Amino acid sequence: MRNPDPLQKIPIFTLLSERDRRKIASEVTEAHYGKGEYIFREGDTADYFHIVKEGTVKCVKSSSDGKECTLKVLLPGDLFCCEAAVFDGAPHPGSAQPMGDVSILRLRKKSYFEVLRRNPDAALEVIKYLGQRLNEAQENAKVLALDRAEQRLASLLVNLASRAGVREAGGICLTVHLTRQDLGDMAGITVETTIRIMGRFKRARVVSGTAKRIVILDLARLKHLVSTASSSHSKRSPAA
Repeated sequence: MRNPDPLQKIPIFTLLSERDRRKIASEVTEAHYGKGEYIFREGDTADYFHIVKEGTVKCVKSSSDGKECTLKVLLPGDLFCCEAAVFDGAPHPGSAQPMGDVSILRLRKKSYFEVLRRNPDAALEVIKYLGQRLNEAQENAKVLALDRAEQRLASLLVNLASRAGVREAGGICLTVHLTRQDLGDMAGITVETTIRIMGRFKRARVVSGTAKRIVILDLARLKHLVSTASSSHSKRSPAA
């Protein structure tokens, strides 16, 4: 039986009145995709808000020579490419590809904007959400610019553990399956460097498993690597 209110657990929609949320839910369409397909491609016009209902999606960007780079991974409940959907006529800055079988909810931005005009609190929540996304982008840019490769990869694994980690007896298992290339792309390092660092992490008993099943054995040590990087940035920054 189809959920009559597919948006009830998605934070950006929770401030809507029940009536408006039901109205929007009636206009939501659900689409299913498989690995190798595209939900949308870079350059397509952003007419919809997209929300991951089930499965995982990766956002990729194409280089001038046609190679694709994984920018981030999206999990159930994540709203994606909302920045492009906010502006009329703006194209998608990247492509969205399923990492397996996925269910995606789509909502025309025109319908959502009509509801926001009647719900100023919800409109403020959207502004807050977009601000968080901007802050994430700035933080990622800082990491790529200042951190060493090992610290970049540690930061990525800590983030994935918080978003897609399931605690087991031996550690925290990541529920998202990433290739070494995916990890390298998101950390801004080469796949060869990724393999070397993951090898060091394994020998140090920080992680175990393969790319398809990464288990974080020592989250505290990864966090220490990240905090060490943050501390060194502060020391290098000029005094206010």
